[in-house]
Amino acid sequence: MSEVVKARHSAEPGDASENRKGREIVKAYRIMLAARVLEEKLAALYRAGKIKGGVFLGRGQEALSVSVGIHLRKGDIFAPLIRDQAGRMAFGDTILDTLRTYLGSSLGSMRGRDGNIHRGRPREGYYAMISHLGAMIPTVAGGLLARRLRGESGMVGATCLGDGGTSTGAFHEGLNAAAVEELPLVVAVANNQYAYSTPNSRQFACADLVDRAIGYGVAGHKVDGTDLAACLDVVGGAIAAARAGGGPQLIVADLLRLVGHGEHDDARYIDPELRRKNIGRDCLAVAGAFVIERGWATAEELAAWRDEVDTEVDDTANRVMREPEPDPAEEDWCAISTRSIEDNFA
Repeated sequence: MSEVVKARHSAEPGDASENRKGREIVKAYRIMLAARVLEEKLAALYRAGKIKGGVFLGRGQEALSVSVGIHLRKGDIFAPLIRDQAGRMAFGDTILDTLRTYLGSSLGSMRGRDGNIHRGRPREGYYAMISHLGAMIPTVAGGLLARRLRGESGMVGATCLGDGGTSTGAFHEGLNAAAVEELPLVVAVANNQYAYSTPNSRQFACADLVDRAIGYGVAGHKVDGTDLAACLDVVGGAIAAARAGGGPQLIVADLLRLVGHGEHDDARYIDPELRRKNIGRDCLAVAGAFVIERGWATAEELAAWRDEVDTEVDDTANRVMREPEPDPAEEDWCAISTRSIEDNFA
């Protein structure tokens, strides 16, 4: 946050809780902005043939994603998916490591060994994605249960998925197991209206996805996914409830994916009427306008923050493209990370 905004907060009279809210929203906005600029760079690199594999952007879903990552603590578990760059960065991921993974640098956390959307640091509670089709729900539930069996407490496990992922067996099995065990699991569903190109009307018959919470015996929360302030409040409340022993929490955020399923997809199947409705708003633009309206920053400051991120992303990308890729002749990769265990199978 700029010194101008810091000074404005410290000098601002009135309710201290309102000032804290302003600081949180500005922090979340700046993370969303960094994620948006970084993903725009990734899209450009993909079109230039510099990235192997797919590129999936979170445009339109950043408010929900950042609200999950920003409310988690050290020691929690987070399993982000393909559109969670904002949440990843709120949880501690960096522009440098993101670009290293997408560009295949051997200096990144995945050492250039894995697909760009599967990055993580499991020992730090930052799970590498297996699949975005509900698979991370039982994975996080298992991690939480393991910690409970070790006598650990006070942590929360969170993961995100799209509306299409709620139709999978992994969603059912994972959420059902978490409910039975009363695990502190938070599942954030980005109801972006399409499972790839399949509209909601062809996916489920219930009136609203949040109604599924009742069937599983978990708490359900509904939020406007285009409204950053609302997302921070609802997601923050759900995470706090899970941490306090309230069991699993299911959050459903209504929004619209503002790009194709991936950069290979032109999204021509999206109903133009949806783009003209409230659900089609750009959450980053909405958040920026709200920050200005409340006097937490000026339009000039928002533009300066954008320039700062543009410079950092460009400079970092240029640096990473000069870094070495893995050398197959020198690679010592093995499927089992603990060498003593590997030796038993030699």
